[in-house]
Amino acid sequence: MYGFITLFKKEILRFWKVGFQTVMAPVLTALLYQMIFSHVLSQHVEAYPGVSYTAFLIPGLAMMSMAQNAFANSSSSLIQSKITGNIVFLLLPPISAPAFFGAYLLASVVRGLVVGCGVLLVTAWFGLSLPAQPLWLLAFAVLGCGVLGALGIMAGIWADKFDQLAAFQNFLIMPLTFLSGVFYSINSLPPLWRSISHLNPVFYMIDGFRYGFFGQADVSPWLSLTVVGGCFVALSLWVMRLIASGYKLRH
Repeated sequence: MYGFITLFKKEILRFWKVGFQTVMAPVLTALLYQMIFSHVLSQHVEAYPGVSYTAFLIPGLAMMSMAQNAFANSSSSLIQSKITGNIVFLLLPPISAPAFFGAYLLASVVRGLVVGCGVLLVTAWFGLSLPAQPLWLLAFAVLGCGVLGALGIMAGIWADKFDQLAAFQNFLIMPLTFLSGVFYSINSLPPLWRSISHLNPVFYMIDGFRYGFFGQADVSPWLSLTVVGGCFVALSLWVMRLIASGYKLRH
């Protein structure tokens, strides 16, 4: 338990000490997206009945920022430790695989939630209402960060160089998050692209998180919860198996 607590504190301090880069920068980016897209599309798009486009956009931007930063936290920490060589100080102590995984995952979730709160705080004045379903909102925020945090641990273990990690982020994470209904409702898409969107797990995170605010969504929140929860469990078991085997960590 001491190993878990120590590693968790180390991961929290790691991103908190560079808060301008890890928290303020993504919050500012989301605010710019909000200002630009609201200005261009607010008079032309109504995604849900009775919900303005500016309000519709906010939960999507918040969930996208949370997911990207949860991934970045665990993946960047592990690849830096591997390249600088200080990963040996994490592997020598008797820290179990679940404790190792849990510390990195929980720190990623914390960073994602901090960034999400910051995005909601600076964009709320665009007309965001109070959450209609706060428990659904909280569930999708935590699970969404958990899925991307676990995926970040997997990427950090697999990658040997920064450019491999960048490829993982640029060619998988960015397309998944940008093509997940952040800026639009998938019901406005042609049938083919709507069907493809249903294969994207990040879509279910954003749609479920948006349901927490408006009580409206493109698909049932129970379906979204099943998909996101299933991804989280499957990824967690896979990553803990990798850590326990020492894949690209001890060998």
